[in-house]
Amino acid sequence: MPTPPDIDRLAQLAAPRPEYDGGAGPLAVAPKVFRDELAAAAEWVADYLQEIPQRPVTRPMPSAHRQAMAAGSLPQEGQDLGALLEFVDRAIAPYPTGNGHPAFFAWINSPPSPAGVIAELLATAVNATCGMGEHALMDLERGVLRDLASLAGLEPTAGGVLTSGGSMANLLCLGTARTWFLRQHGVTDGPAYDQAHARLVAYHSDQAHMSVAKAAAVIGLPPWRLRAVPTTPDRSMNVDALRTMVDADRTAGLLPFCVVSSLGSTATGAVDPIEEITQVCHRSGLWHHADGAWGGLGALVPELAPSYRGVAGLDSLTVDPHKSLSVPVGCGAALVTDPSRLRDAFTFRASYLEGDQDWPWMSDYTIELTRPGTRALTLWATLRHLGRSGVAALLQRHQDLAGYMRQRVREHPLLDLCTSGPLPVVCFRLAAHPEAGRQGKTDLHTAVAARVQARGHAYLATVSHDGQTVLRACVCNYLTTTDDVDTLLHEVLAAAEHLQTVY
Repeated sequence: MPTPPDIDRLAQLAAPRPEYDGGAGPLAVAPKVFRDELAAAAEWVADYLQEIPQRPVTRPMPSAHRQAMAAGSLPQEGQDLGALLEFVDRAIAPYPTGNGHPAFFAWINSPPSPAGVIAELLATAVNATCGMGEHALMDLERGVLRDLASLAGLEPTAGGVLTSGGSMANLLCLGTARTWFLRQHGVTDGPAYDQAHARLVAYHSDQAHMSVAKAAAVIGLPPWRLRAVPTTPDRSMNVDALRTMVDADRTAGLLPFCVVSSLGSTATGAVDPIEEITQVCHRSGLWHHADGAWGGLGALVPELAPSYRGVAGLDSLTVDPHKSLSVPVGCGAALVTDPSRLRDAFTFRASYLEGDQDWPWMSDYTIELTRPGTRALTLWATLRHLGRSGVAALLQRHQDLAGYMRQRVREHPLLDLCTSGPLPVVCFRLAAHPEAGRQGKTDLHTAVAARVQARGHAYLATVSHDGQTVLRACVCNYLTTTDDVDTLLHEVLAAAEHLQTVY
């Protein structure tokens, strides 16, 4: 493990600053110095990404280092640019979350695509504010959103806005659903609005991502009016239960307005029945939003396509390109079949911001006014690098690796496969162990996961499954191979053997 850097020493690599031209202001840098530092940074990035598979998946951060980083240590005098690269190399890079490593199977976090890395730098240099005014990156965003909607199988009318991720996209879509519903009922302001808003009810699967509950809270929906619909044994939403709950709430004088389905639950990769839920929504005048942050593009995969029948009938869909497509972190999408409804919810006017109504500013579709252009360019670059066939092949590769892992688990006498899928996540347990899933004291699966993580050769997570804690591994890294899957299972079994004397 590398020696923790002396943060103060790194911060003091400031003087002298030969690249500073005092006549141009304190941020100015001589062109030659800037080019040299950019070149050095590019070399470092290329080496760093190339060497990730040979490094530990993750390393624990020493307490002293964490405290020093969090304390802040701004020196009186500025530092030269060369200190930045040394700081990142010694203080940041040695302590990754692990999601860049091909043996990382814990959360749905992918490594950055090569095209995305380059595009991020270029977009940062252009530094567009993609919320107001005119800029080519805003028009590029409109086009790449159409591409994304087409990949998802939505209607040709679909559009939307790029977001920081699925949490923001879910928030925008729930806010849009609320505005649409209240407009449908002619209550957009005043006491009538307050009275109607106090009766709004939304529904989601009991496997829904926590961001759905967060979004509901932000738009003013208290927990008691957010219904968790039970699921069937395959972890998909029970549509009969949904129908019963909607009817009961309407009878009670409440106003059901939105159903949020899951296209790839985080826990097990379950996909809710889209067509049947849409039928319930149409019958009762509800908005159907699907959280497909992870699995929103699953219709492109032949084995998944049957589960995505009816996706074109959705009112809105969340997709996270920084998950399944390896676009660098910070790129989600809120897609709406009728984008004008998104704009109805989030357009506000100010005398100092008068946009072109024929080409609306992207801030009209979201709560953000200042928006980075990196999202549009990194997504565009990654999609153009892949092409439509490459997107399908990437998603199929994830499916194939998960299938390989399931088969290995089935074949091993010490492992049991749990219900999961159809997306590329594998939940499994240690077979026939009396203490394997007990709650209370740290159970065996939690201890096994912790030991695997600490050893640094692979990384997986745990999840609650039928009241027990089990092991959970998902595949979303384009660098992952069957060798990495074998390494993971070897590490799990070795950890279990080591811990068997404790349990």
